Amino acid sequence: MKKPEKEEYAVFQKKIMRRFCFGIFISVFIVMLLYLFLWKQRFGDWTVSLLEYFMKIEHEQAFYIYHSYFRGYKEVFFVTAIVIVFVFLLWYLFRWMTRYFQEINRGIDVLLLEDAESVHLSSEMLPFERKLNEVKQELEKQKAEKEKAVRRKDELVMYLAHDIRTPLTSVIGYLNLLEEDSDMPAKQRAKHVHIALEKANRLEEMINEFFEITRLNSGQIRLSKESINLYYMLVQLCDEMSPVLAVHGNTVALHLDEDMDICADPDKIARVFGNILKNAAAYSYPGSEIIITAEEADTYMTISFQNKGENIPEEKLSLLFHKFYRMDASRVSDTGGTGLGLAIAKEIVSLHDGEIRAASENETITFTLRLPLPE
Repeated sequence: MKKPEKEEYAVFQKKIMRRFCFGIFISVFIVMLLYLFLWKQRFGDWTVSLLEYFMKIEHEQAFYIYHSYFRGYKEVFFVTAIVIVFVFLLWYLFRWMTRYFQEINRGIDVLLLEDAESVHLSSEMLPFERKLNEVKQELEKQKAEKEKAVRRKDELVMYLAHDIRTPLTSVIGYLNLLEEDSDMPAKQRAKHVHIALEKANRLEEMINEFFEITRLNSGQIRLSKESINLYYMLVQLCDEMSPVLAVHGNTVALHLDEDMDICADPDKIARVFGNILKNAAAYSYPGSEIIITAEEADTYMTISFQNKGENIPEEKLSLLFHKFYRMDASRVSDTGGTGLGLAIAKEIVSLHDGEIRAASENETITFTLRLPLPE
C-alpha cells in the first residue's frame, strides 16, 4: 500500500527542520557571545586589554574608546551582528540544500541514459528516488512500446505483401491466359473466369481482414454495446455458417439456456464467434461435433467452444492469437486463412473488457471466452 505523500516526505522535512533549528541555535549563541564579550564587564576588560595591545595606547584611552564606540553604539553592533549571522545562516542552508538539487540533477541525467542503471539518492530523499525511478521505468516502457509498434507495423506490411502476392499472382495469371488465348473454348474460358473471380474474392477478404486488424490496433473502432440474447445469436450464426461447417461434415450442438444475455456489440461479437467456429471447423476431425456451452458467474458470462481434433502443443497454444500465425504451416494464404481470425477475435474481446484463452488435451480443443453480463 502506498504511503501518504506527507508521510513519504517526513524524513526530508525533519532533516531540513533540524538543520534550520540548529542554525538558529548557533546564531543565538554567537550573538550572546558577542554581547557578553563586548558589553559585559568581565569581557569588557578583555576588550580594553586588546585595544591597548593592538593599538599601543594607554589604559585610560583604551577604556574611553571602548566606552564611546562599543558600549555607546551597542544597538548598531547588535543589528550588525544579527544581520551578519542571518546572512551566514541563509548561505549555510542554501549551500546545504544545493547538494540535494545536485543529486536530483544527477538523477535526471541517469533518466536520459539508455541503460538499466537505477537512480540512487540520499536516504532522506527516498521519495524523490522512487519517483525518478518510476519515471525511468515509464520512459523505458514507452520506448519499448514504441519500438514494438514499429515492429508490428513492419510485420504487417511484410505479411500483407507476402499473403497478397499468391492470390494476386493467380488472378493476373488467369487474366493473362484469357487475354492471350482469344480462341479458348467457352467452357474452359468460363472455368478460368470462375477461378480468377474466386481468387479476387479471396484477395478482397484478405484486404478487409488486414484493414480490420489495423483499425483495431490503432483504436479506431468504437463499440455499440447492447443486451444480446446469446442463444438466438448462436443459432442464427450456425445457420449462416452451415456451408463452411458442411465442408468437413461438422455439426454444432448448443448446450445453453435460451434466456442467456450478454452485453456486447452485436456485429463485433458475432465476428468473434464466427472466427472461432471457422477455426474449429478447419482443425477438427471430419464429421465431428462442435459443442458450445455457456454459464453465468458473478458479472461475467463464460462461453466455451469445444471440438475434437489433434492436440495442440503447449508452446503453440500461446501463439494461436498472434497475428498471421497458422497452425498448419503448409496452409498458404491462398488455401488457408490469413492467420488473423483469432487475433481479431482477441482484440474485439479485449475491447469488451473480456478474456479469451485456448486449451488442448485428450484430443479436445477448447476456446473459452469471458464476457460481461448486462448491468
